[in-house]
Amino acid sequence: MAAAMVTTAVQQTPTIDEPVYVATATDYLREHRIRYNPEHPPLGKLLIAAGVAVADPRYDPSYPGTQGDVGRHLLYESGNDPWRLMFWSRLPVIVLTLLFGLVAFAFARELTGTAGGLVALALYAFSPDLIAHGSLATLDVPMAGFVLTSAWLVWRARRRPLPYLPLAGAALGAAVATKMSALPAVPVLMGLAALSTLAAGRSRGPAANRGPARCARSALAAARVAGRRDTPRRPGIGAGVPLVPARPGGGRCWKALSVIAGGRCRRAPWAAFGGRRRKALSALAGAGVLLLVAVGVVWAAYLAVDPRLRFTPAEPVPVLHGLRGRLVDLLPVPGAYRAGMRVQFGLEYQPWQGYLFGHLYTGSLWYYLPAALLVKSPLGLLVLGAAGAVTVVALPGLRPAAPYLLLPPGVLLAAAMTGSRDFGTRYALCVPVFLAVAAACVPRPGRRWTAVAAAALVLCTAVSSARTFPYYLPYSNEAFGGPAHTHRLLHDSNVDWGQDLGRLADRLRQRYPGERVWLVYKGSGVPSYYGIRAADPRTVPPQRVHGLLVVSDSALAKARGRLAELVGSSRPAGEVGHSISLFRR
Repeated sequence: MAAAMVTTAVQQTPTIDEPVYVATATDYLREHRIRYNPEHPPLGKLLIAAGVAVADPRYDPSYPGTQGDVGRHLLYESGNDPWRLMFWSRLPVIVLTLLFGLVAFAFARELTGTAGGLVALALYAFSPDLIAHGSLATLDVPMAGFVLTSAWLVWRARRRPLPYLPLAGAALGAAVATKMSALPAVPVLMGLAALSTLAAGRSRGPAANRGPARCARSALAAARVAGRRDTPRRPGIGAGVPLVPARPGGGRCWKALSVIAGGRCRRAPWAAFGGRRRKALSALAGAGVLLLVAVGVVWAAYLAVDPRLRFTPAEPVPVLHGLRGRLVDLLPVPGAYRAGMRVQFGLEYQPWQGYLFGHLYTGSLWYYLPAALLVKSPLGLLVLGAAGAVTVVALPGLRPAAPYLLLPPGVLLAAAMTGSRDFGTRYALCVPVFLAVAAACVPRPGRRWTAVAAAALVLCTAVSSARTFPYYLPYSNEAFGGPAHTHRLLHDSNVDWGQDLGRLADRLRQRYPGERVWLVYKGSGVPSYYGIRAADPRTVPPQRVHGLLVVSDSALAKARGRLAELVGSSRPAGEVGHSISLFRR
């Protein structure tokens, strides 16, 4: 996985979002201010800043324009080497992605043993989506990994709440301080923290409730010493357990003895009520600790950028009215975080275009993400993950882990399905991450066929992933034709995110030197920097467009009007990286 991600990071040009994140990280380092990209909290970009610090780029903090303009200026107009700067910016995310693989292994091993841990690790390591997005300076994999880490630590809190719940809160806070789309996981993990606290209390219950039993044994010993062995025996009571006649002032020991002699153990009503109250308070305390630490991490992320918490946005922040606006104002987070939420809600109100299975539409489809995950997840991961989810619910020994494995990704997926931006599976990377851990529940001790089936499906996943190397972003599984056909089914970050501009330059230089090139490119790169001399065919009459027509597959999916006519009257001449199509005119 490390080799695949490093190779991908070295070969790919900046994707659409990366220049914004890198420029924002650079501004954090140099100016210590919250100015660009408020729609995403700073923690993920602070991690990217660790790589930016090594690259040490030239930066002009006074450059005007939008966050996209600043990113393009930093990469291509400031005398920096974009290849070097992007590699160092991507490296912290690569390292973090690898560490989250170890979390998946540890979580699965606790549930099912070492063999299950290896299954989870293999599925995680060969997931094309995780390799693709884990090799970019973006925020999707860090957020998913922090949620996984928090769920694992909350699970561990079932045995020892004190050390693990604060750590789980820190991981949850890291997720929320990386992407706001992690917010729906907060109430889920708070509920799981309360559940773990109750489970820990039950595990300590027998050891903490031995007082009456010890007192009863002491009373028996005292009765024997006093010579009272002539008491009648009650049928059903074990030999040697005397039924001592009641006497005034018998005290707690006498009551405990009489309860045991009666063949059942009962507690006074007020004691039971007190126990339930203590359990409720301990559950609330566990959830509260998780929340307080998470909120503290969010504040710490903003304070790390600017201890004075200044917020001077480069672009206007929309006003949010109604219930959403009131709820945002109530959140106990920095003002810049609340402003970022307003930006996110403003983006949700825009009429975005989507593309699914060859159909271009405006708005969103509630089933888009499940359908996209079905296309872009390896078949072995889908089968093993689904079987593992069923197994963890069906088997009593694994059932306690079901909410920890299934609720966080389920709630995050459901929340993402309500969004208006159908741009890719990167909005639901929690699903393959948690499916890899759930798949570890499939191999069962004593049933060799389950281990053999799991090994075969892991091998299928590895082969499918290896076949797409190094083009992981446009991956689709064999049931949908593989990476070469993904552009017919999906668009945007599922296929073409602007990552192959450098490969296109190499292709044109090697196979089409001196030819007239017409380019429709979707991305943040600057074609001329890579030596591509091309014009936009949409700006001239169609009869003047002769030579090589190059179209990004995301633009091809949305082709209407003149571009559709140009493509329709051209003949295919190849493709680059399964994300850019070439036509001859």
